[in-house]
Amino acid sequence: MDFLNYAFMQRALLAAVLVGITAPAIGIYLVQRRQALMGDGIGHVAMTGVGLGFLLSTSPVWMATAVSVLGAVLMELIRWYGRTRGDIALAMLFYGGMAGGVMLINLAPGGSTANLTSYLFGSLSTVSESDVTAICVLAAFVLLVTLGVRRQLFAVSQDEEFARVTGLPVRALNLLTAVTAAVTVTVAMRVVGLLLVSALMVVPVAAAQQLARSFTVTFVTAVAIGVVVAVGGTVTSYYQDVPPGATIVLLTIAAFLALTALAGSLARRRARAAAAARPAGDPAECVIPAARGAGEEAGV
Repeated sequence: MDFLNYAFMQRALLAAVLVGITAPAIGIYLVQRRQALMGDGIGHVAMTGVGLGFLLSTSPVWMATAVSVLGAVLMELIRWYGRTRGDIALAMLFYGGMAGGVMLINLAPGGSTANLTSYLFGSLSTVSESDVTAICVLAAFVLLVTLGVRRQLFAVSQDEEFARVTGLPVRALNLLTAVTAAVTVTVAMRVVGLLLVSALMVVPVAAAQQLARSFTVTFVTAVAIGVVVAVGGTVTSYYQDVPPGATIVLLTIAAFLALTALAGSLARRRARAAAAARPAGDPAECVIPAARGAGEEAGV
């Protein structure tokens, strides 16, 4: 536990815990909406914000937040109105965001693409006190949304048409989900990196779904997995001198594979137990119905 003696590790661990909580918290709604790659697209757009932050000598985290939110709103507008050419517009938005980030950071005084590395793949030593403050504020917003209006978000994620019939403001809730996902990306970029954050939003949810069946249990399990792998990856990165983002994602995939194997084993065990509980001779679908009354037997 000697790593706790270092201030940069204390900041990194706090950021990792917040990332582990917030990423699956919004990711569960994205998975339900079949928009698992939204985080990846927002991460591309956020690169422009990072580059703009370097160019204007302001906080890259806050600038990335502003640009990501704008990008998320544009993504929702394209999804609503760009039915025929929406995929092309989204592609231009994503790749334009990445190219804009590279261009802006090279135009910044003393800037180069090397400055982007810590934002693309995460970095422990570069998490500053101002970054931690920004991450805490943004994480509080994400948790307020994902827990405060969870019933409404779940309803819209399951069936938009039904939610609209019941009177829910579907478009406003979709926009809120997109904005919250954008904020989550900027929360996670200092630990996991912009290019890998989508994995931490989606894979813990997919892992939790292997065992859990209800929304609440899936939510809690996914958050628990997110915290464990985020902290585990951060500590491993410190001792083994490996990239934290890549380590966290690999641990997340390992957790998914382990829970998938466990779920398969439990399913086979239940099947054997059910087969053993059946009466010998008759298959389950040929169970003899209960005896009828005397009147029925006589055909009355």
